[in-house]
Amino acid sequence: MTSTTPLRLKIDGAAGSAAPYEQLRAQIADRARSGRLPAGFKLPTVRGLAEELGLAANTVAKAYRALEADGVIETRGRNGTFVAAGEGSSQEAALAAQAFAERAHRLGLTEAEALAAATAALRARYAAR
Repeated sequence: MTSTTPLRLKIDGAAGSAAPYEQLRAQIADRARSGRLPAGFKLPTVRGLAEELGLAANTVAKAYRALEADGVIETRGRNGTFVAAGEGSSQEAALAAQAFAERAHRLGLTEAEALAAATAALRARYAAR
């Protein structure tokens, strides 16, 4: 099973495979730690991801609880569940990037247009040093 989210998670249901919650936990943790899921990335809801992967909501909830206990993700109440940011300036940058991504999406920009705008702004700022 593969999700339609940018996570592109795969759960192996074959005999002898790790439990689905452990596969889910490991894949999200690996992607967060490698940077493939950036700090501030909003994860799907428990129910939404469960439906996409054909899993029970309790299975996804168990994986999310384990990830939160490990500090990989954080729940922000009604705002959702996010990949936890690192400390200091990297956390602030991740939050700013997330805010930019949300604003660009609301403005109707494509991913390429948003990336071009961010790249141009960064180049202009760093060239001014």
